Amino acid sequence: MKKIEAIIRKTKFNDVKEALLHSDIDWFEYHDVHGIGQSRQERIYRGVQYSTDVIERVAITIVCRDIILEPTIKVILEIAHTGEIGDGRIFVSDVIDTYSIRTGENGDTVLRDKK
Repeated sequence: MKKIEAIIRKTKFNDVKEALLHSDIDWFEYHDVHGIGQSRQERIYRGVQYSTDVIERVAITIVCRDIILEPTIKVILEIAHTGEIGDGRIFVSDVIDTYSIRTGENGDTVLRDKK
C-alpha cells in the first residue's frame, strides 16, 4: 500500500477531485494549506499583485493499493499541470498496514478499489 500526498493549486482542485472520483479512487481527504517555496516572483492576477511564495494550496491525501498508484499519480499530474511555477508536488510513501475500525480487519483488503 502507498500513501500519496499531493499539494496542488487551489484553482485546480475541483478538476483533480472530479478526475479522481472518475478513476479507481474511492476515498481521499483534502484540506487547505499554505506553504512557502523558494520562488520569490511577484505575479499580477486580476489587477492585484501577489507573491508566489504564499499562494494557497490544497493538500490531497490518498491511501491506495500498489496496483493503482501509477494511474492515480498520472491523473494528478495531468489535471493539476499548468506549466507555471507553483504547480505543486506529489509525495509517495509506504503504508505498513491499515485497519478498519468498524470490522477490525486489517491489510490492503480494507481498501476498496474497482480492480
